[in-house]
Amino acid sequence: MTDQALKVDEAELRGLLDGRWARVRERARDLLRGEEFAPVSGLSVEDHRARVLTQLKALAGTEVPGFGFPESVGGSDDIGASVVAFEMLVCDMSLMVKVGVQWGLFGGAIRALGTEPHHAEYLPGVMSVDLPGCFAMTETGHGSDVQHLRTTAVYDPATEEFVVHTPDESARKDYIGNAARDGRMAVVFAQLSADGAEHGVHALMVPVRDAEGRPMPGVRIEDCGTKAGLNGVDNGRLWFDQVRVPRTNLLNRYGDVAADGTYTSPIENKNRRFFTMLGTLIRGRISVAGGAGTATKAALAIAVRYADTRRQFTRPSADGRPEQEVRILDYLAHQRKLLPALARTYGLHFAQEELVARLHELYAAQERGERDEHAQRELESRAAGLKAIATWHATDTIQTCREACGGAGYLAENRIPQLKADSDIFTTFEGDNTVLLQQLTKGLLTNFQEHFGDLDQLGLVKFMAGRFVEAVIERTAATPLIERLVAAAPGRGTETSLYNRGWQLELLEDREQHVIEGLAGRLRRARKDGSDAFDVFNQAQDHVLTAGRAHMDRVVLEAFVAGIDRCGDQSTTKLLNRLCDLYVLSVVEEDRAWFLEHERLSTSRAKAVTQAVNDLCRGLRPYAVTLADAFGLRDEWLGAPIALGAEHARQGDGAAVSTG
Repeated sequence: MTDQALKVDEAELRGLLDGRWARVRERARDLLRGEEFAPVSGLSVEDHRARVLTQLKALAGTEVPGFGFPESVGGSDDIGASVVAFEMLVCDMSLMVKVGVQWGLFGGAIRALGTEPHHAEYLPGVMSVDLPGCFAMTETGHGSDVQHLRTTAVYDPATEEFVVHTPDESARKDYIGNAARDGRMAVVFAQLSADGAEHGVHALMVPVRDAEGRPMPGVRIEDCGTKAGLNGVDNGRLWFDQVRVPRTNLLNRYGDVAADGTYTSPIENKNRRFFTMLGTLIRGRISVAGGAGTATKAALAIAVRYADTRRQFTRPSADGRPEQEVRILDYLAHQRKLLPALARTYGLHFAQEELVARLHELYAAQERGERDEHAQRELESRAAGLKAIATWHATDTIQTCREACGGAGYLAENRIPQLKADSDIFTTFEGDNTVLLQQLTKGLLTNFQEHFGDLDQLGLVKFMAGRFVEAVIERTAATPLIERLVAAAPGRGTETSLYNRGWQLELLEDREQHVIEGLAGRLRRARKDGSDAFDVFNQAQDHVLTAGRAHMDRVVLEAFVAGIDRCGDQSTTKLLNRLCDLYVLSVVEEDRAWFLEHERLSTSRAKAVTQAVNDLCRGLRPYAVTLADAFGLRDEWLGAPIALGAEHARQGDGAAVSTG
């Protein structure tokens, strides 16, 4: 290979990353300006909550809230735009989450689970924030296990009302955004009973405060108090003591109760109905993955810029010239901290973009009355996996950025501590990551068209005991391109270039298939031995999580390759190809024990992977600031003096990227 400096088209790179909803990203850059939206630190909890509510109301006067709502109530019916707008609110992640609660969760549940009368009655007030609301799903005793929530909603035909009740302390609604201070109504998820029968979890509109802000009769509200981060969001707890609401307050798209108590649903199977209802709320999970991605980008932008200007220790001079202190980004150890993380962030960005597009198209099809259950389940599995991987990556990378900035990274004024505190909860809300990866792997093992909604351990193990499953690789991004590259891969020989994209794709695909087939066989053998189904699955959880990670590594690589294929500038494409090489070879290096154990790499080739990562880090170093800045996060959103204090060298010292 030969080295050749690249002239990167920064506008092309920015446009590629802005993607399909570039207009939404640009609009956010225009809107979120000035003192009103500038990052602040050191506010009291009450002052922060008040500031965030003011920001939310300011956004309510723009087109932003309408993105996620139908045209019939004044929205623009653009689900993809609503997710992208959420991602851009990194100026204050409390605002990001507050927006997510009001327009994503509260309003989104009304839209997805309600019918036209609910839309007309509630959604205009949701968009204008005249009706601040809560999404009351999580309970103290049941977070991820939504199907077994304990809040009850019992229908009383004598009064045509539902009686909503909290039976015990573990059933209180916990960690509910907007509950402690601002919310006036909640979408409450409860076990619905009517006509003497139980019908599973449904959602009802329940007033929690009156117009003066006082709790409604029978409603008890408690503030969750100060949190590690996101203190601009008023999380609270809710209890209901025989609270009565009209029959029409049931969000009845998937289940309705007549005046006499008769229950009807377009979906007869109780499990299928539950998972269908939950599936309509997938936008929140996808939004969290995107929000975590933006927090990661902000931390990397700060850390990379700082590393490009901060100097430490001198380089000895051999020709008598004065010694010069070295920029810390010129050290390989520092490059290895930041550049593989930057490469993975690019890959996750393209995977997120693809997922948002799939959500948008599927939602539009459903609104037209078209339902593709397989596509829906594929979307849910992919969203579960990406949310887990993206939020874990955010937590790891923001910590790395903090360390990479030394003491400066520990100062509140330099923003990284707040990004760290605010994003940490993303690994557990909208689904605990460990549970989500298990959900993803169950989706990979199970044919959902035949076993719709059957996610429990017993059903999965029984299914595995009856058949052998060969992993089926489902592609979503640029399928012909990926298949062509894989087909052209020269095999696993030691002479194959580590930079051959087909070889890289085949390597990660082979690992995924091997891990999933191994897991399938493990479950099948254990069940045939007569083992308890729960024990069988429990003892295989390490394998389950490995399978989920292997799948997502392959998915992210394919999305990265597809993203590069859309680039229209040759030099920029070459740069992105080397960044993609760094992503995939970093993944291989991290899991080189597996590749060695399973004879996918020889010892010498594993060492060559490490050397290639070093070479790529050195080669990409001159472009680090350009790559970090290309995400288009405004300087005032970063709000970090260490990232804003000097003009950054776009082509820093060091070798050019290898383009051979």
